[in-house]
Amino acid sequence: MPGAPQFTPLSASALSPSLNRRMINAALNDEEALSSTFIGQERAREALTFGLGIDAKGYNLYVMGEPATGRFTLVKDYIERQVASLPTPEDWCFLNNVDDEREPVVLKMHPGGGKAFLRDMQGLVDDLLATFPAAFDHPGYQRRRAAISREFEQKYDQAIDALERYAQANGVALYEEGGSISFSPVVDGKPINDTEFASLSDERRKYYYDLIDELENRLSESLLGLPAWKRENSERLRALDKQTAEHGIKPLLKTLEHKYASDLGVLKYLKQIRTHLIDTIVSLHLEERKEEKGEELDRRSFLEEQYLPNVLVSRALDDGAPVIYEPHPSYQNLFGKMEYTNIHGSVYTNYRMIRPGALHKANGGYLLLDVDQLIDQPYVWESLKLAIKFGKLKMDIPQQDVGMVNAITLTPQSIDLNVKIILLGSRDLYYTLQDYDDEFDELFRVLVDFDLEIPVTRQSLYDFVGRARKHIQSLGLTSVSSAAMCRLVEYALRMAEHQQKLSAHFAEVIELINEAHYFCLKDKTSELDLGHIETALNAKKRRTGRVSQSLLNDIKEGHVLIATEGKAIGKVNGLTVLEIGGTAFGTPARITSTVFAGASGVVDIEREVELGQPIHSKGVMLLTGYLGHKYAQHFPLTLSANIALEQSYGHIDGDSASLGELVALISALTEIPALQTLAVTGSINQYGEVQAVGGVNEKIEGFFDLCQHRGLTGTQGVVIPKSNAVNLVLDKAVISAVKKGQFHIYEVETVDDALSILMQQEAGTLSSRGRYPKNSINYHAVNRLYNIALIVSGGDSD
Repeated sequence: MPGAPQFTPLSASALSPSLNRRMINAALNDEEALSSTFIGQERAREALTFGLGIDAKGYNLYVMGEPATGRFTLVKDYIERQVASLPTPEDWCFLNNVDDEREPVVLKMHPGGGKAFLRDMQGLVDDLLATFPAAFDHPGYQRRRAAISREFEQKYDQAIDALERYAQANGVALYEEGGSISFSPVVDGKPINDTEFASLSDERRKYYYDLIDELENRLSESLLGLPAWKRENSERLRALDKQTAEHGIKPLLKTLEHKYASDLGVLKYLKQIRTHLIDTIVSLHLEERKEEKGEELDRRSFLEEQYLPNVLVSRALDDGAPVIYEPHPSYQNLFGKMEYTNIHGSVYTNYRMIRPGALHKANGGYLLLDVDQLIDQPYVWESLKLAIKFGKLKMDIPQQDVGMVNAITLTPQSIDLNVKIILLGSRDLYYTLQDYDDEFDELFRVLVDFDLEIPVTRQSLYDFVGRARKHIQSLGLTSVSSAAMCRLVEYALRMAEHQQKLSAHFAEVIELINEAHYFCLKDKTSELDLGHIETALNAKKRRTGRVSQSLLNDIKEGHVLIATEGKAIGKVNGLTVLEIGGTAFGTPARITSTVFAGASGVVDIEREVELGQPIHSKGVMLLTGYLGHKYAQHFPLTLSANIALEQSYGHIDGDSASLGELVALISALTEIPALQTLAVTGSINQYGEVQAVGGVNEKIEGFFDLCQHRGLTGTQGVVIPKSNAVNLVLDKAVISAVKKGQFHIYEVETVDDALSILMQQEAGTLSSRGRYPKNSINYHAVNRLYNIALIVSGGDSD
């Protein structure tokens, strides 16, 4: 059209990033690149170094960033590297508190000391089992025991002998049988039975009755001291057993005391158990005498249950500081638990059934936790804050066990806690915790903030290649071609939608490498090449492309009306992007507008039927602001206009259609047709400046796919905001078509630029007299709005 302004489309070289292939090749051949931990993330690296280095209360870390950005792997690797030179923390044991078994005692030992002490105590049990049957079977012990028993028997015998002599002198025989004593009269030198006794005269029988009564009284008097004799005998035997046990135990404990002379905790424990151990040995000996034969296994398990330490955490001397990740931070997994067993229908536990949690294992080191998992667990967040605040790790009964019936519960002594907590969580959760938990800032003072995008620098590119190579090697592949690595870098740039920034979602690069590895195996090659990556990308597109393909088919079959040729009034091809599951794709959508005399303003049909979401509705409302500012400075803005995104039946959000909606509105207002060969995307402000939008690559490719299907004519293309030019990382097919002049991409800065391109007519600039050039688009727009204002106000006056 004569007088139509000329706009130069973007060249093919501007549609994709220019990669520094020399630098990528250098990183491919440098072995040091394989040690890369972080890709970019300088701010996060500095914060992490500071947080790990500072040794002050409350300086725990919150690692902020989105999932799949490699936060966990990077942080764990970095911490392990940073802390490798730190000293190994102490071992922790629980010991039986012989004074109160419900309150087990904590013992802190040097690294490796817990297991060594356990072995020594097992040796003590072995020595006790070897010593004590022999000690009590020793002839010396048996003689002393026999002597004590003999003294008791002599006293008893003396009392019985005196009574027997008196009975014989009076013609009565004394019988002792089964521990009981009885009397029988003697007639003619021999005892008589009951029948013979009955045949005696009454006087004789009375004599014997009286005599036997007297003898029984004398017997009672003689044996009056028997309980005291028995008690004295038992006490002397018990004292002998204790003395024998003590003599046997003393040298065994002495050896241990000498070995642990510098460990006050062990010495205190050995001193505490000395008396208890003697009593235990004596009671075991008594049990054995009663049963005549005791099983060694029972005695061993009894002694072990009483005296062996429960080694909660044990480390080797060269382990360094522990770095523990707890994926499921339930109360028991963090704070430890007490196991229970069933004895005769009752639930029972003891100090040896205490099990450590992640806090015990990480004590003296670092504990990594997913905060979204953490706050879902009952009682855990508050308990963790208390443990950090007071530096004490106390094992309480897990709340769900409180209702246990007949359960013996323990209250173990608390453990000194010195651990640095590293929480991994999202931005939203961080700000929520700040708002709702006053103690959060006090306890987690160091924020490690991971960027979503990483600027392409020499170092970040070097680290990216190193990390990718490391993963490729871990899959068993020997090498990766330069072209394949360049494609991986381009893929990361595409994910970030930026020509100068890599996406921090390195997990997606790993995913692509894994999928390309599958095709490597099919080709029976050990080198990852460009073809494998392209095959993997196409396969993924095919797997996830059912919805995009069906939408394109609807357009091809005419079910969805999209024109790619000619011109039309009030109709513009807009560009939309859909995100379904893990895939995003672009698809064109027709924007239509109608204008007529009235005063209802610009009506967003999507908003009226509640399909338009807030940001979309805001974009449409901005149109009224633009129209008023641009055209209605000297008369009231009065019109009725409807705008709709045709054949859209779901919720619509985002303001990227506002430029297309405005072009459709002005086309309808001026009755100047707009090109249907071009599609447009962009957001506007009230002053007519075009602003950047998201998903620009998918939008362009969505319209290109349709045009390619219908046949590229050389007139088709898209209009995008100039500020989006840096976001272009387009598909090879689009770049090739642009290079051949079959498809065009125009960039615009203002609404006037977009109007000029789409309507192929001068938009017109305001003169010093406040008027637009005759026959320009803006001239027609002002005239039409002025006429509508006259019609409406004239109607009002009538």
